[in-house]
Amino acid sequence: MACDDPAAPSGIFTRQNSSSTSSLDFEPDADYKFVERLEERYKCAYCHLVLRNPHQTGCGHRFCQQCILALRELNAVPTCPVDKETIKMHEVFKDNCCKREVLNLHVFCKNFPDCNSKVILGRYQEHLQQCLFESMQCTNDGCQDRILRKDLKEHLSQHCKFREERCQYCNAYVVLINIKNHEENDCPDYPVPCLQNCSQIILKKEIEKHHAVCPEAEVDCPYKQYGCHVKVKRGKLAEHENSALREHMLQILDKNSRLEEQISDLYKSLECKEIKIQQLADAIKKCEKEFRQYTQLFGNNSSLMVSTQALASHLDKSARLESQVKQLIQMANQQQSKLDLRPLLDTIEHVKQKIALMETYDQRLVVLEDQSSKHDLQINIHKAQLNKNEERFKLLEGTCYNGKLIWKITDYKMKKREAVEGRVLSIASQPFYTSRCGYRLCARAYLNGDGSGKGTHISLYFVVMRGEFDSLLLWPFKQKVTLMLLDQSGKKNHIVEVFRADPNSSSFKRPDGEMNIASGCPRFVPHTVLESTKNTYIRDDTLFLKVVVDLTDLEEL
Repeated sequence: MACDDPAAPSGIFTRQNSSSTSSLDFEPDADYKFVERLEERYKCAYCHLVLRNPHQTGCGHRFCQQCILALRELNAVPTCPVDKETIKMHEVFKDNCCKREVLNLHVFCKNFPDCNSKVILGRYQEHLQQCLFESMQCTNDGCQDRILRKDLKEHLSQHCKFREERCQYCNAYVVLINIKNHEENDCPDYPVPCLQNCSQIILKKEIEKHHAVCPEAEVDCPYKQYGCHVKVKRGKLAEHENSALREHMLQILDKNSRLEEQISDLYKSLECKEIKIQQLADAIKKCEKEFRQYTQLFGNNSSLMVSTQALASHLDKSARLESQVKQLIQMANQQQSKLDLRPLLDTIEHVKQKIALMETYDQRLVVLEDQSSKHDLQINIHKAQLNKNEERFKLLEGTCYNGKLIWKITDYKMKKREAVEGRVLSIASQPFYTSRCGYRLCARAYLNGDGSGKGTHISLYFVVMRGEFDSLLLWPFKQKVTLMLLDQSGKKNHIVEVFRADPNSSSFKRPDGEMNIASGCPRFVPHTVLESTKNTYIRDDTLFLKVVVDLTDLEEL
């Protein structure tokens, strides 16, 4: 559903002859063919075309809103072109009665005579979106063809080069113009000839498996390790083995001779090593004999050896204790003659306790690191939950429950640029409610326009959202809605559009999903008016939009 789009602030016209306006719209520059001859009272007294957003002057003549503004810009004191009377702008008012009559005039579809529909002017654009003879762009990505709506289904299924078709080999869906490239390069089930010219056709995914048994594939001779470097086709390998049997036997004999020489050298090396081992064994026996003498000398102090071994095992773990161990060895040498090892044993025991304590610290450190990691994880989870709660609280603080929304849009230039570049086409306001348990609503704005206003206007829409109390409310939504662009100069020259919800529109039924289709004004306000330095609708790169829902006759739960 569309709505009127004023070309200038509505605040300059002080009176209206009706409190409600139609939410219908039509293109001002289209060549309409009216079913009946257009009466003069429906023509603009200035441009002589069908009245677009009619306004009536004090002298009783009607003009398009754009035309009445053009007359004011041409002359400081504008005059009526019909009776030359001075036009007093405070007497000009928006003639909604005439507007309804104009919007209810019947016109032929622009696709006449193919389409013989007769529609009212206000529903003209709505009809074109359903007309079977309207030319439209193919919906397949990459296709630039334009087709009549009635032929679109056939085009998509039979004629479009960019439609998806199932690959006859692997059953994957591929764009038609790319299907040959898919089959030759990507399809695993595409049949291809063997690269070894064996005349067999193999599935692409099995080509490597086939090459392992292909009779035409070249392979190394099985006697390559013995010195035969011939490459021969697998199918002729047996023939090569038979014809080169003598050469293969000679190569094997030569290889065996070299191996025998290597074995002989290894035996000689082994004998040398055995001699060295025997020498080491003799040295060990000598050491054992001296050790037995030593143990007999210190028979009552056998625990010394155990403690010394335990100390040696810890030396590798703690480099800082190396100097202490050296001191212990020196002390042991000094005490051998006195047979008094008590200080040495005490020192070794002290060192063992230090090593055990260090190992305990290492274990505790591992446990603490594990606990620290768990705590960090829990802290991150709590931080994320706190951020969510903070966002929710901010949303709840700004939520209105009286059917009114004041929407502050900051960084207008940046957000409009994102819309022009196609990155963020639309932005949505925070939800607001008609009451604590009422309808849940929001607004949606297209800063670069939408539909008929794309590229030239800001489009503003009203959205009915799914709420917690929908099952208790009356449907469809039927209230009157006012959309406003607020003037920041304090003069209250707001741009205002009003429409009443159409109970037959799907936009106002009870929502099945998160929200209904948006409804409102695709040509709410032109960029030229909004961004003009003469106006004060934008200050500090910020604008304010207001949405008001008429709560009259609306029962509260």
